[in-house]
Amino acid sequence: MTVLSFDEKGVDVEYQGTEFRLEKALIEDATEKSYPDVTDHEVLKIVEEDPSLSGEPRRIKDILNT
Repeated sequence: MTVLSFDEKGVDVEYQGTEFRLEKALIEDATEKSYPDVTDHEVLKIVEEDPSLSGEPRRIKDILNT
């Protein structure tokens, strides 16, 4: 299972027992979108080759506002 923790500067990721950080600029380059408009599903696709996506995708700006 992959755990994503979002903040204004990037995402902390726990993937297969390894913890690392995806910086905001890297996410924007990978998705070609502004960081607040990127969805959690898009970030998961950066981390995993074939992720199991469930539920509706949520934009980072919506996640940070909750």
